[in-house]
Amino acid sequence: MPTGVTDIERASSQTVKAQLALRDLILSGDLKPGDRISELNLVDRLGMSRTPIRTALARLEDEGFLEAIPSGGFTIKAFSERDVYDAIELRGTLEGFAARIAAERGVRGRLLEEMKEALRRIDDIAALPTLSVDHFSEYVGLNARFHMLLVEAADSPVLKRQIERTLNLPFASPSGFVRVQAELPEARKILIIAQDHHHCAVRAIEDREGSRAEAVMREHARLAQRNLQLALRDQGTRSLLPGAVLIQGAMRSGVF
Repeated sequence: MPTGVTDIERASSQTVKAQLALRDLILSGDLKPGDRISELNLVDRLGMSRTPIRTALARLEDEGFLEAIPSGGFTIKAFSERDVYDAIELRGTLEGFAARIAAERGVRGRLLEEMKEALRRIDDIAALPTLSVDHFSEYVGLNARFHMLLVEAADSPVLKRQIERTLNLPFASPSGFVRVQAELPEARKILIIAQDHHHCAVRAIEDREGSRAEAVMREHARLAQRNLQLALRDQGTRSLLPGAVLIQGAMRSGVF
């Protein structure tokens, strides 16, 4: 007979599965902005019961992908250029604060070494004569690890929860545009600038320079805005951007 804990774990697993499946349908464009969806519509489409779907819908509403309809159900949301800007700016603000308090409070040596090791491996990629999609895929993992370690360095459960919530916002992830970046002529230049930001942030944290560490990480987030502008300027790179169909209009001269 299954235990209560097993039942809870199974329910949680089904909810996550439904949430990921729905997010994929939205980001791929199978569900488009303005489309109306309901629990009943999704039962057959996803082959799941209504309970995990109901919870998944609520979570995706919280993440900003859906908007509840007063009469029942949800619609797929579209995003303005300003929405995208705000999501990236919010992530940069919170990561900047994480860097600041990490510098001011001090970071244990082992964690700093883990951050430096991630950066050494990215340096190896940046030094290659040519960069393939596989190299950028490896960079995605290393970049995500560095940002995770930065949050750990702040040693603030409260801040960590808020950053995790922010990363669920559409287009806010620090790795959200790396796949597109691999196809851009400016790819190496952007990677080198981003990596310099990483190194500068670590040095500022190590030297206990809180204001500098914060400023560097806030500026670092602005690169995601630049990547997005470059990605949306032509159909070839735009098609590689998950969720591009959700963005209304096109970036204009870098101004939101």
